[in-house]
Amino acid sequence: MKIIPAIDLIDGQNVRLSQGDYKKQSKMKKTPQQALEFYSGYQSVERIHVVDLMGALHKKAVESNLVSELAEQSALPLEIGGGIRSLETLKAYHDMGVEYFILGTRAIIDVPWLKEAADLFPGKIFVGVDAKENDIYINGWTENSDVTIDEYLADVEDIDLAGIIYTDIDKDGMGLGPNFENTARINKLTRHKVVASGGIRNKADLDELETLGIEEAIVGKASHTEEFWEGIK
Repeated sequence: MKIIPAIDLIDGQNVRLSQGDYKKQSKMKKTPQQALEFYSGYQSVERIHVVDLMGALHKKAVESNLVSELAEQSALPLEIGGGIRSLETLKAYHDMGVEYFILGTRAIIDVPWLKEAADLFPGKIFVGVDAKENDIYINGWTENSDVTIDEYLADVEDIDLAGIIYTDIDKDGMGLGPNFENTARINKLTRHKVVASGGIRNKADLDELETLGIEEAIVGKASHTEEFWEGIK
């Protein structure tokens, strides 16, 4: 199992939201720079997941300067999401040294644009499928897209993606474990690699995901603690 620790950014700070609610945010003890250094010490860390939360809300990149600094600092690949709505933003992040990109809202509502982006950066784009039950949410998880997971996966099956990041919004930041059942179902629906996200607490959760055929998991709040890494190299 490969672990992708998360660094979520608001106003240059490392924070976590509960269920995607911007009113329920907690500041992490480690700064983004300290978190990056901390994660880099573990062999099982595949890359670092960075989200520009205000970018997602305001529909444009907000934390570009900090992301550039983190990309320069990191020896591991970064994946960046939040507010990426144009090819120009993708190219700007690529020029900073970011290796992977997470597309959400526009990729959900504009599949032809997603294909154009994937043709430009083949195998480098993850789509963030953020859902409540089977409904995909957009614009910082504040709006129902009126697109279901099943419908969407069928539409993007032939696009050259790095994978699908599935987050159960109701599980995210709650420390109650991921949605194992829907993660397993989604993994069977698509040929794309499915990355689990939301609610992962410990190694037992990772082991359970691995039995479902999941090879990568994004870990947020739990990954900031030394306890989570006990028994993980």
